[in-house]
Amino acid sequence: MVKLRLRERETVQEAVRRFRKLVEHSGIKKEMRRREFYEKPSERRRRARRRAERKAKMSRMPIV
Repeated sequence: MVKLRLRERETVQEAVRRFRKLVEHSGIKKEMRRREFYEKPSERRRRARRRAERKAKMSRMPIV
């Protein structure tokens, strides 16, 4: 959970900007998008497997 306290002489715009950064860094937006629709466990496993395959493929590539 993100908590934000208004600083002395801080405008609302500055506080909103700071709040957005806190939300972005905490991963709340990413989590909301992920949970927006139900994802079957098989689809979740497939996505994880593909991500691992891409990562392994990238690590095997020679650095030029």
